[in-house]
Amino acid sequence: MDLGLAGKKAIVCAASKGLGKGCASSLANNGVDVTICARTSETLEAAAEEIRALGGGAVTTVACDITTEEGRAAILDACPSPDILVNN
Repeated sequence: MDLGLAGKKAIVCAASKGLGKGCASSLANNGVDVTICARTSETLEAAAEEIRALGGGAVTTVACDITTEEGRAAILDACPSPDILVNN
């Protein structure tokens, strides 16, 4: 089913595993360029590789803590004008 999301940009928080990774995978599979964030860079990069392997939209990673101002700034620097925000 075409959701009409191709070409959109999304930020998905806590996307290294579980629901966040599932949301990011589904969005990327629908042609959305996703920026995923989590606190641990190793698990985040592993999740990004899995999502990229499925094809679809581009995947950017930002290892950060979104509960801090610096973390929020980092994710918005990577994706300054998101169309979709998933706070997981």
